[in-house]
Amino acid sequence: MTRTWFITGANRGLGRAFTLAALAEGDRVVATAREPKTMADLVDDRLTVLPLDVRDRDGVIATVDKAFALAGTIDVIVNNAGYGLVGALEELTEAQIRDQMDTNFYGALWVSQAATPHLRAQGFGHIVQISTVGAVGSLPLFGMYNASKWALEGFSASLADELRPFGIAVTLAQMGGFDTDWAKSSMKFGAGLPAYAELRTGILGMPDYPDPSAPPPATDYESEWQEAAPEVGAAGLIALVNMPNPPVRKVIGPGAHQMVSMALDQRRQDYQTDPEFVWPV
Repeated sequence: MTRTWFITGANRGLGRAFTLAALAEGDRVVATAREPKTMADLVDDRLTVLPLDVRDRDGVIATVDKAFALAGTIDVIVNNAGYGLVGALEELTEAQIRDQMDTNFYGALWVSQAATPHLRAQGFGHIVQISTVGAVGSLPLFGMYNASKWALEGFSASLADELRPFGIAVTLAQMGGFDTDWAKSSMKFGAGLPAYAELRTGILGMPDYPDPSAPPPATDYESEWQEAAPEVGAAGLIALVNMPNPPVRKVIGPGAHQMVSMALDQRRQDYQTDPEFVWPV
């Protein structure tokens, strides 16, 4: 059966890989991006591209309504739009913090809220929130990115319980690292303070934040860590939406399961310092 997808942030990285994978399945896709012209190279009768800035709630509602009007029904909603913000808390401005939350958290919330009445009326559907292993644990300098994804997980887990009686599934796709623009030109940085130079070196391998607009530095060695191609993540997403009873949480990506396990073990150790707390067997 041919499905119809609605994908945000579809113009590059994982979003583009998701779009291509859905089309390869023979499905139809309503893809959104802030700049639709960045998808002009994708020509397919089953692809519709709409402009959308997920930070604009009114714009989100109008675009989701239009997508359902064009498609009739939509089977899969993929909230993919987002980016990484790096910086210690005191290195970040209010504008940077609000924009991180507006995009990664509120953007997915607005799309989910706008789509829910349509999905409820049609009696089926699957909302997939593109989350991260960083929503299970935390990492210094990535606090606000972690916060945006922890918030995404919080409301989405509740949404799953709210919509299950209507035949609608909600899944948090906890993605590992993939070779996309997320850690390159898409990433944004705070204003580095000297006090955190040692921490930056430990986490990023450099005492200062990089210039994301500059070309990558030349190296005479191959990194021991090779991130998977976005197509690997897309294949994981296809497998997820093909599941007859999709879970609320699904870990996707090489090494991602180990990262989640490490994060949960750290939480277990934290709780075990309380003699009154018993970690479940």
